[in-house]
Amino acid sequence: MPFAHTVAGTHYVFPTLADLLAKATPARSGDQLAGLAAESAQHRVAAQMALADLPLRHFLSDPIIPYETDEISRLILDTANTPKALTRLEPILSLTVGEFRDFLLSDNATPDRLADLAPVLMPEMAAAVSKLMRLQDLILVAAKIRVVTRFRTTIGLPGRLSTRLQPNHPTDDPQGIAASILDGLLLGSGDAVIGINPVSDNVNSVTTLLHLIDRARQRFEIPTQSCVLAHITTQMQAIEQGAPLDLLFQSIGGTELTNTSFGINLSLIEEAHQMAHSLNRATHPNPNILYFETGQGSALSANAHHNVDQQTIEARAYAVARAFNPMLVNSVVGFIGPEYLYDGKQILRAGLEDHLCGKLLGLPMGVDICYTNHAEADQDDMDTLLTTLGLAGVNFIMGVPGADDIMLHYQSTSFHDALYLRKLLNLRPAPEFEAWLQSNRHPELSIQSLLNA
Repeated sequence: MPFAHTVAGTHYVFPTLADLLAKATPARSGDQLAGLAAESAQHRVAAQMALADLPLRHFLSDPIIPYETDEISRLILDTANTPKALTRLEPILSLTVGEFRDFLLSDNATPDRLADLAPVLMPEMAAAVSKLMRLQDLILVAAKIRVVTRFRTTIGLPGRLSTRLQPNHPTDDPQGIAASILDGLLLGSGDAVIGINPVSDNVNSVTTLLHLIDRARQRFEIPTQSCVLAHITTQMQAIEQGAPLDLLFQSIGGTELTNTSFGINLSLIEEAHQMAHSLNRATHPNPNILYFETGQGSALSANAHHNVDQQTIEARAYAVARAFNPMLVNSVVGFIGPEYLYDGKQILRAGLEDHLCGKLLGLPMGVDICYTNHAEADQDDMDTLLTTLGLAGVNFIMGVPGADDIMLHYQSTSFHDALYLRKLLNLRPAPEFEAWLQSNRHPELSIQSLLNA
């Protein structure tokens, strides 16, 4: 069915729900590249007003990507259409998208009520309401939501900010990686995960790096978890060869075709999840095992977006993550480049949108606050996003030596950036990691001791 609205005497028609969502999206270069964006600010306002009047119930019967052709659509609709889910959704289904925004900003949207909605809320509903929000709305609503996960450390508690220690090296050199790990640990980084992006996606390299982290973790009794961010099938082979794998990683997208381009599907993730869970490496009795990364624009770059705007597709990726109860999820918000998020302003909004939509779906959201060197952005823009995400209650950020990833060639956040945000907002690391920092279990930490562990 078409949707329509008149603004300043001009009548605008939006033939499909996907078109309405795309035209209502605040400006970004990826949607312009795909030919999906509004043609003018007035066009966008008309779409936003039409979207604001749309009942949430409509999303249950009008999938933006057909149920029959996309397993992510099937996952989303099958999750929302069970009797139990519909009972949970019933209080909001009579609301319009605009009224849903008003509800989320009201005192009636308590943390408990939002937590009850999170397992069944459709990602398209979350994406739609975020398109009607100012930045302060995105911050205020997200700040109400805490999502707590556990492996060896507990992430997401109120008053806490965690970090992924990211010790990447352009040749996977153990000494260079050890130097970065040492730097991060001594500056209070690494309580979410010590996670390495390997140069070589092969089982021997992955196994070597996992052993490097695990030996150091055990020798110095560091309460954290390790991850080598190789393809999920490479990690499965490493498990079969006895590698000490803690968190299982995979990049995911919001359409079946996107995930096919990544070489994955839902059944493969589930198989790998069961393998990793069987290792029983966590200290908590019911641990969260998976680490997912996402990012606006990945579907478009794979020509797998089905003419759906990139922010809505990103929200659908969170439905994939939600199905596996992950330990960590983060949007690598500015990593794909200015073709998708052109400048600091677009990166700022996208980061806050992603954080909110993930939290609304019950995910332990972090954000890689980052940009590529050819984007119209700089560290001042990242400072703004860092600070606003801190106010919004982000679970974790990245810790990269000097904020400059010398292997992936992009700019992120440093160990000192995390210290700034913790000091500014009176935040602390995960409790188990904080206790370790305050103990005397690490006086011998050095590059050589990490290598020789």
